[in-house]
Amino acid sequence: MPRYRLLVEYDGRPYRGFQAQAVLPSVQGALERAVKAFSGEEIRVGAAGRTDTGVHATGQVVHVDLAREWPAETVRNAMNAHLRPEPISILSAEIAVGDWHSRFSAIGRRYRYRILNREGPPALDQGRVWHVKKPLDAAAMHDAAQVLVGLHDFTTFRDMACQAKSPVKNLDVATVTREGQEVILEFAARSFLHRQVRSMTGTIAEVGVGRWTKADVLAALEARSRQACGPVAPAEGLYLTGVTYP
Repeated sequence: MPRYRLLVEYDGRPYRGFQAQAVLPSVQGALERAVKAFSGEEIRVGAAGRTDTGVHATGQVVHVDLAREWPAETVRNAMNAHLRPEPISILSAEIAVGDWHSRFSAIGRRYRYRILNREGPPALDQGRVWHVKKPLDAAAMHDAAQVLVGLHDFTTFRDMACQAKSPVKNLDVATVTREGQEVILEFAARSFLHRQVRSMTGTIAEVGVGRWTKADVLAALEARSRQACGPVAPAEGLYLTGVTYP
């Protein structure tokens, strides 16, 4: 049974997250319907990460197991044909080697968070950025974000519904840069806790507007308490941008 590795891009706005729902729309459900439409097979699509409601992806990786072996480009093209008009695109497809698995073989995940920092609200990027009117000090945000890099107990930045066995994670990268009117946050780690990126982003943004300091972020981290977390950033600015494999 061949396994196909797919690189997927999607706009998360119409979906209640990646994971299939009984009634509500999901990215996984749309992908599975596309597979059935061209192959006739009812399968479960695996993924590197289950993004939340409204979260986007430019580099999600999924796998599909099919009974029949198709050329990889046929799988890509057929799925894209049956995904229309869903805002989901299969960017590439290839036959996986060995026991590769989209989730369990991954050794790193990367997320980007976009903040539109200007007075006027977004028109073209509505639902794709977090609009913050107050001026943000990106340099101060970057400096504060560095206290989060490394191996820590991230209980403060962990959603109450998180099902991870441990709150201890190693955050490899946390950067904040300004690109014109946008402030961009980048995070990389082997894996993340539920809503960890949005929780860290909202807290770091408090430094940007001057309500928190770097010391406050460190104190929140060391508190190991959800109550110490700053505001959680909204879903619309978050993107899964890549997954790393050996």
